[in-house]
Amino acid sequence: PKHMKTNVQKIPENGAKFAMQNQSQNQGDFQEQNALEQENKILRETVFQLKIELDRYRAPALMLAEVSDILDKNAIIKLPNGNKFLVNIASTLKDLKVGDIVTVEQKNLTVIDKLERERKVEVEQFVIIEQPNVKWEQIGGLKEQENELKEVVELPLTKPELFKKVGITPPKGILLHGPPGTGKTLLAKAVASSTNSTFIEIVGSELVQKFIGEGAKLVKDIFKLARDQAPSIIFIDEIDAIAAKRIDLGTSGEREVQRTFMQFLAEIDGFKPLDNVKIIGCTNRKDILDPAILRPGRLDRLIEVPAPNKEGLKQILLIHSKNMNLDKKINEERILKLMEGFSGAEVKAVCTEAGYFAIRENRTKIVQKDLEDAIKKVKRLEEEDKTEFIGMFG
Repeated sequence: PKHMKTNVQKIPENGAKFAMQNQSQNQGDFQEQNALEQENKILRETVFQLKIELDRYRAPALMLAEVSDILDKNAIIKLPNGNKFLVNIASTLKDLKVGDIVTVEQKNLTVIDKLERERKVEVEQFVIIEQPNVKWEQIGGLKEQENELKEVVELPLTKPELFKKVGITPPKGILLHGPPGTGKTLLAKAVASSTNSTFIEIVGSELVQKFIGEGAKLVKDIFKLARDQAPSIIFIDEIDAIAAKRIDLGTSGEREVQRTFMQFLAEIDGFKPLDNVKIIGCTNRKDILDPAILRPGRLDRLIEVPAPNKEGLKQILLIHSKNMNLDKKINEERILKLMEGFSGAEVKAVCTEAGYFAIRENRTKIVQKDLEDAIKKVKRLEEEDKTEFIGMFG
C-alpha cells in the first residue's frame, strides 16, 4: 500500500509537467505562425507594389498638347509639331479652358487630364526676375545718362498724369550703347529700383531657339509676363543677337532669327498699351543693328554710355573704395592718371586686385604700390586679350 500511494502521488506531477510542456510548445507554434503570417503579409505587399511599378513601366507615355478650342464634349488640340485634331474629352475632366496644357492618349488623342501649371513658368527658365536694390548713388560719372533715363523710364511710371496733361505719349523704350564695362546694366537696374518695378533681364541670344516658332513664342510670353508683373522693365542685354541687320542668306537658322525679331517688333508696336512696361536694350555694337529697331516709336531714345572721363573715374574710384582701408598717403591724382581710359568695370577690378596684393603681404591697409601694381596687372590682361587672336593665325 505504501508503494501504491507513492505512485498515485507522482501521476499528477507528471501530468502537470506534460501539460506545461504542451502549452509551451503551442505558444511557440503560435508565435512562429504569427511571424510567418507577418512575413507573408510583407511579401504580398511587396509583390503588389512591384506589380503596380511594372504596370507603370508597361503603360504607354502620354503626349502633351495645347487646347485651341472647345466644342461641347470635344476639343481642338494642337500638338507640339503644329498639327491640330478634334478629339474627345474624358468625362472626369472638368473646367477645361482654351490655352490649357493637357495630357492626351497616344492612339486616339483623347484628352485625359489638365496640367495645373501656368505657362509663364516656361518663360521664367530663360529670364531673371528680380527687384534690384541698386541706387543712383552707386553709379558714378554718368549724370547725363542718368537724367535721360529718368525722363524716359522713371517719369512715365511714377507720374503718368504729367504726360496726359501735356498731351504726349511717353516713349516705349531706350537703347543703351557703348563699350563693355561702362555701366549700362547698372543704369537699367538703378532705374528699376527707383521706380519699384519688376526687372526682367534676358540675353538676346536666349531668344534664338532651336525649333521654328519657339523663339517668337518666347518673345510673346515674355511680354505677357511683363504686363502681368507691371510696372516692369524688360532689359535685353546683347540685343544685337536678334536685332542685327537682316540679310538674305537663305538659311533656315537666319530665317528663324528674323521671325523672332519680327515678333519682337510686333510686340513693341503692340495692339495693347505698354504704359507700365518699358523696354531697355543694351549693345556694344550699335553699328550692326537693324534700322527698324532704331526708328522713333520703338526704341525712341539712343543713349550712349561712353568710357568715363577723369571726373567720372574719380567718382567711380570713390564708390568702389569707400569700404576699403586705404593709406592716407595715397596720391589720388597719380592713380587717376594711370587709370586714364579705364572703364568702370576695370576700376572695380583694380580695387579688388589692390586688396589681394595687400593680403599676400599680410597687411590690412592698402598702399600706393598696391594700387599701381593692380593697374599694371589689369592693363597687362587687357593687352593680352587684344593680341590673343594673332596667335590663332600663326
